Amino acid sequence: MPQYAVFLHFPADRISADPDPEALAAHVRHGEELQRSGVMVFGTPLADHTAATSIRGGVVTDGPFTETKDVVVGFYVIDVPSLDEALELAGRNPIHDQGGGVEVRPTEPIESSTGGVTT
Repeated sequence: MPQYAVFLHFPADRISADPDPEALAAHVRHGEELQRSGVMVFGTPLADHTAATSIRGGVVTDGPFTETKDVVVGFYVIDVPSLDEALELAGRNPIHDQGGGVEVRPTEPIESSTGGVTT
């Protein structure tokens, strides 16, 4: 079954060190719904984007890889039959009601050195 990574984006200037408990609870409920339905493979919130370290061309710099108004605040991987289903589930993420958005991207299977394929 195809897997899709769902990246949660949020405006950098609206991220708070003291997040809204109701907003966090909505994300927990959404994650639990995905787990109960059996499609959640893995997911996690990310530390603040200012904690990122990037490497480009062998140069290590503090901060996220790109300068942008929106930053990735979390991601999860779901295992669903189609992009349409992935989009339908990602469209229910509470971040849409909180000023953010999502990016849905198919994952690529990786063939291991032992010949197995990881999806």
